Amino acid sequence: MTTATAPSSTPLTAVDRCDRCGAQAYLRVSLQGGGELLFCAHHAREHGDKLREIAAYVHDETDKLADTPAIAPEDEH
Repeated sequence: MTTATAPSSTPLTAVDRCDRCGAQAYLRVSLQGGGELLFCAHHAREHGDKLREIAAYVHDETDKLADTPAIAPEDEH
C-alpha cells in the first residue's frame, strides 16, 4: 500500500537546519520517493539544479535573505 503525503508548505523557521552544514535552512526539497531535505542558501545554490531534477516539490525561502533590515533609531547608535 502506498500513501502519498502533501508537500509541506509551512514556513521554515530558525529551528530548521541545513542537512549539509547545520546552518539555518531556507530551502525544503520534497523528494519524489518520499522524505525531504533542508538546505541553507549556500548549499541550495550549490546543489539547486540537481535538487530540482529529483524534487517532487521545492519550497524556497531564500528571498528572505534579500530583505533590507530595519534602520535602528538614532538613540540606539
